[in-house]
Amino acid sequence: MSIKGGKFAGKGETVASHYAFGPLEDDIIIKHRLLTRTTTTRGEPPLKKLQKKFTTFALEIEKEADNYIDCERLAKAFLQELNTFEIPLLKSKAVIDANVREKENFNDLKGEINQQIVQAQADIEDLKRQLEESKVERKHKEEAEAIRKLIAMQPPRSETQRVITELEKEIAMLEAENTASSRTLDLRKKQFALLLHVVDELQNTIEEEQSLVEEVRNVVDDHNKSGVGGSTVGPEAMAVD
Repeated sequence: MSIKGGKFAGKGETVASHYAFGPLEDDIIIKHRLLTRTTTTRGEPPLKKLQKKFTTFALEIEKEADNYIDCERLAKAFLQELNTFEIPLLKSKAVIDANVREKENFNDLKGEINQQIVQAQADIEDLKRQLEESKVERKHKEEAEAIRKLIAMQPPRSETQRVITELEKEIAMLEAENTASSRTLDLRKKQFALLLHVVDELQNTIEEEQSLVEEVRNVVDDHNKSGVGGSTVGPEAMAVD
């Protein structure tokens, strides 16, 4: 295991040693390759090759010798190299156009998504409002149901009316009894007052009679003490008694 690990570490060190440039240098190289249409680090760049072909063709044309065939050959080579250089450009232009269209589509899609987000937020607010209204409506229904149950627990109206009528009759009877009792009480008060008056009159009469009897007795006793007409006094005294 240690040997394999050492080999793997050695390979890693070997691979790492191939990176001769840092990130900054890599960015510069990639930008240069894109500008010069260079795909590898080896060989001449396409633009430089095209420049050489054009320079060779131009120098051949400037010669005064009879070199029509060479000029035609160099012209074909230049055009072929130009066509070879133009194909990646067309590809790049197609890629750029596709990217532009993709960006426009992305912007359109982004706008649609934003509209959908706004609409979804409006729908959420509307649903929240509907939810609150539903809660209030449900609360009202529950209260109405509770009131309905409370009403259902009460007796029917006819029964209530019958009970009210009976209570009114009982109240009328109690009021009549109260009136009769009041009248009876007033009569009893008057009778009692009359009775007290009679008793008072009788008591006065008795007191007067007792006083009169006492006076008669005193008179008789005084007469008896005087000793005059003893035999005739007894019947008069008896008559007085």
